[in-house]
Amino acid sequence: MTDTTPVLEIRGLHKSYGELEVIKGVDITAHRGDVVSLIGSSGSGKSTLLRCCNLLEDSQDGDILFKGEPISWSGTGLSRRPSDAKQVLRIRTNLSMVFQQFNLWAHMTILQNVMEAPLTVLGRDRAEVEDAARKYLTKVGIGDKCEAYPAQLSGGQQQRAAIARALCMEPEALLFDEPTSALDPELEQEVVKVIKDLAAEGRTMIIVTHDMNMAADVSNHVVFLHKGLIEEQGSPDEVFGSTRSERLQGFLASTRHGK
Repeated sequence: MTDTTPVLEIRGLHKSYGELEVIKGVDITAHRGDVVSLIGSSGSGKSTLLRCCNLLEDSQDGDILFKGEPISWSGTGLSRRPSDAKQVLRIRTNLSMVFQQFNLWAHMTILQNVMEAPLTVLGRDRAEVEDAARKYLTKVGIGDKCEAYPAQLSGGQQQRAAIARALCMEPEALLFDEPTSALDPELEQEVVKVIKDLAAEGRTMIIVTHDMNMAADVSNHVVFLHKGLIEEQGSPDEVFGSTRSERLQGFLASTRHGK
């Protein structure tokens, strides 16, 4: 991979559920250090697109390239599936996903949650993983919660633990699916701060978000999806400051009124 090779490239992606086509031919590129925010109304295809990126969902047409390497497929249309299980595992572990609902193991401590995947999926040394897990928990501001269980943490703390878990995989990119939408406003800001810090470090991220302020602050590229297509995209200044599409203007007006 050269410096100019994108970490993740989506070309002409289509995704259907039976007869319902939800992604209708989308191109997205994330180079190293890019922060790409996907915005749009509920049902526009944002989260589905993100799940297709790391192969949690199968797409029906188009190409997905990770560091220039195309996903290999077998079958076509609704029968299309990735054909190389080792490739899927390798790419998925390099595109760590942070979900809306945290997905922490209730019976494990926070430290155990963060250590689990590097130990079981990557087979890394336990002492090395524990050092990394403690470092990342401190990084997201909950280094004192290592021995606590998820139920003992606030929602904001749980989401920060989920981010530490994603970081502990040492991924090439982080994928965030509405990371703050399940949180109260004051807890939301704890998570936004962590994401801003990661962006400032030059982490490659793709973020599905309803938070226009965060998208404007952390992104270098914003994509507005409408009914499975890219309606408008560009820098935050272009998308939020020089909006061209009437649909995007209406969407931004509705989010401002919703605040």
